[in-house]
Amino acid sequence: MVVALASTAIAVIGTLLGAVVSGRAQQRAAEQAARAQERAAERAAEIARLEAVRRERLDAVCKVADAITAHRIAMWDRGEAVLSGAPAERVQELRDASHTTRRAVTGPLTALRVLIEDETVRGAANRMVTLTYAIRDTYRIDGPAGAEARAAVREALTAARAAAVVAHDEFVDVAGRYLRTT
Repeated sequence: MVVALASTAIAVIGTLLGAVVSGRAQQRAAEQAARAQERAAERAAEIARLEAVRRERLDAVCKVADAITAHRIAMWDRGEAVLSGAPAERVQELRDASHTTRRAVTGPLTALRVLIEDETVRGAANRMVTLTYAIRDTYRIDGPAGAEARAAVREALTAARAAAVVAHDEFVDVAGRYLRTT
């Protein structure tokens, strides 16, 4: 009888220990699963943050490129009007329009400088902006000018525009390479 009682006690103790060990193993597995879910959520949040920054950078690049294109066109139109002897009112309209497009470059350029620290991208943006702004210096005519002088100025205007277009394309290429690696 003592043996049966001892045997029953051992069985009960063994069952209880098995339940405790099994419960602890399940608790540990649940904790590990919770930590794994937490790490996955943190990784997903970081990926989403990085993607949001990348989208902001792409948006800044596109807005700078669009704004500088609009300004380059406005400067070209203004230069052509001056060279073709357009009425003063028309030249003034185009001057006002070019001032508006120049102001429109400031916000996107500032955003680009805040969002992108890469000196290659910034340098390409600065070069594009500088060459576009330089178009204005090509079509100034002081005093009366003959056909040859106007042709030379028109040639300078065309060359400045072409240089600004090349700088624009180089900026887009540099920014594209940068965005593909970030």
